[in-house]
Amino acid sequence: MKVVCIGRNYADHAKEMGTEVPQEPIFFLKPTTACLYPGQAIKLPDIPGEIEHELELVVMIDSYARDVPVNMALGLVASYSLGLDLTARTLQNELKAKGLPWEKAKAWDGSAVLGEVELPMTASTDLQAMGIELKKNGQTVQKDTTAHMIFPVAGLISYVSRYITWEPGDLLFTGTPAGIGPIAEGDALEGFLNGKRLLNVTVGKR
Repeated sequence: MKVVCIGRNYADHAKEMGTEVPQEPIFFLKPTTACLYPGQAIKLPDIPGEIEHELELVVMIDSYARDVPVNMALGLVASYSLGLDLTARTLQNELKAKGLPWEKAKAWDGSAVLGEVELPMTASTDLQAMGIELKKNGQTVQKDTTAHMIFPVAGLISYVSRYITWEPGDLLFTGTPAGIGPIAEGDALEGFLNGKRLLNVTVGKR
C-alpha cells in the first residue's frame, strides 16, 4: 500500500502558491507511516515553521493495474473519502529554494490524515461533481468543487499508472483547492463532502 499525492490540481491553489498551472499532473509519494487513521489526533512534527492543511478528495484503489486507459480508470476505485495532506510549508519552501527534494516537508509520520467515513464507489458516483469544504474551529477555510480540478480523477489514475503500478489499498490524494493555511495545537478540523462530514480531527501537541 502506498499514498500517491497530486500537487497543484486546482488553478486557484496554483495561483495562491505563486506557481504556474501545470501542463501535466504532478505527483509525489508518502509512505504508509504517513497515514493518520480516524480516532487519532494530529501530532505536529518537530519541524520549525508553519504546518499547513490541504483538504483533498481521496480515492482507494482495489486492484493491481499498470498503463490503465482513462476510460477504465474509475473501475479501479473501490471507495472515496476526504483527507488532509499536511505540509511543513516553511521547510518545504527552504528545500525548494535549494533545489532539494522535499519529502521531509510532506512525508513525515501522520502527514496523511484520513477521513472517518469511507463511501463506496458506485455506477452513479460522479467524482467530478462533489463539493468539498474544510472548517477550522467552525469557520470555513477551504471550499470548492471537484469540477474545478485541472486533471480529473480518471486522468490522474491513468497518468500515474504509466510510471507506477497500482496495488490494492493504494490511496490517491487528488489535490487541494485554494485556502490552505496553518494549523496549531488545539485546532479542530472538519471536512465535508457535499455537506456530509467525513473527516473530524483535532491537533495535538508537538
